[in-house]
Amino acid sequence: MAPKKVAILTAGGLAPCLSAAVAGLIGRYSEVAPAVEIICYRGGYKGLLLGDSIKVGPAERSQAPVLKAHGGSPIGNSRVKLTNVKDCVKRGLVKEGQNPLQVAAEQLVRDGVDVLHTVGGDDTNTTAADLAAYLAKNNYQLTVIGLPKTIDNDVIPIRQSLGAWTAAEEGADFFARVVAECGANPRMLIVHEVMGRNCGWLTAATAEAYRRRLVHAAFAPGLGLTRERLDVHGVYLPEQPFEVEAEARRLKSVMDRVGNVNVFVSEGAGVDAIVAEMSARGQEVPRDAFGHIKLDAVNPGKWFGDQFSKMLGAEKVLVQKSGYFARAAPANAADLELIQRCVDHSVTCALRRESGVVGQDEARHDELRAIEFERIKGGKPFDVAVGWYGELLAAIGQPFVPAKVLSGHP
Repeated sequence: MAPKKVAILTAGGLAPCLSAAVAGLIGRYSEVAPAVEIICYRGGYKGLLLGDSIKVGPAERSQAPVLKAHGGSPIGNSRVKLTNVKDCVKRGLVKEGQNPLQVAAEQLVRDGVDVLHTVGGDDTNTTAADLAAYLAKNNYQLTVIGLPKTIDNDVIPIRQSLGAWTAAEEGADFFARVVAECGANPRMLIVHEVMGRNCGWLTAATAEAYRRRLVHAAFAPGLGLTRERLDVHGVYLPEQPFEVEAEARRLKSVMDRVGNVNVFVSEGAGVDAIVAEMSARGQEVPRDAFGHIKLDAVNPGKWFGDQFSKMLGAEKVLVQKSGYFARAAPANAADLELIQRCVDHSVTCALRRESGVVGQDEARHDELRAIEFERIKGGKPFDVAVGWYGELLAAIGQPFVPAKVLSGHP
């Protein structure tokens, strides 16, 4: 039975796909099932809990294509976990003694929603699965269809998450400006911190995208403008161990020869060591509602800068983070094409009332399908054995170290 009313929400951190996904869903329904009513919950699960929604009428449908040229999420995001009762009470989203799953379920029933589209990462979509399971136990059939949003590209078992390609390209653009600071001070160490809690794909892809730009750049060696000064000299990922002292010796030779060093660091690369140091000092490790370590509080980029600066003889350390710049961008052409394919399939699934997260299923030869919620997990590691990454390390003279065991990868 086709749905009569659908709802859309975006949740978690931003990614360069949210606006385009909202636009795509509205546009596809308007094209193939115009009689289906559409609402959007403001601020993700927060809006659902509070019953705060936007009705998508004729005017909103006609305006929807504009969203594809914008980043962010026009309907707003939030980080809310419906099974974290304490956090929901603390934030005033439910009252003491209420079950957030029940509050959300009852709101969906009041709104008459048959299909809920969630655009988010693994936390967003597994939360949606919890909600669907709760409703099923209470004899309310809700179809939940997720879209995989994360710039980390770390959702198991999905080949490519929406927005990740754009984030890598935007991170490369960001560093193309920052790298000019290499001449602002003698013996400058620039640390480019890239988002990626458990997965180094974005850091590696950003470095690779940036180096592709250098291929087409012109240089003036006689005036000090050399490719080597602007190049990437080190890439550090959560999946690949490295010895600080050995890398410091290699980078010091670069510093002595070139006059500066530029390194790309995944924000999750040094977290274990940082947390161990904090715990040894008796400091509390700050965590969010989902139990994740708050990376901005532990500051991995600064840790890398502190580790390397003295050993390299750096006169100045500059730490720059491209995450917020990259994740707020509008989707590029490659992502727009992938988003549209996923959106079209999502609506097809909705019309036949099939739940799941729509993406390229790695366990089924990258077939685009609604992947079962119980198979969706975060933290898929980057496969450092892929050819392009090995070529990247070889080009910058960084030794390849065998990756940690890729646990959890299908």
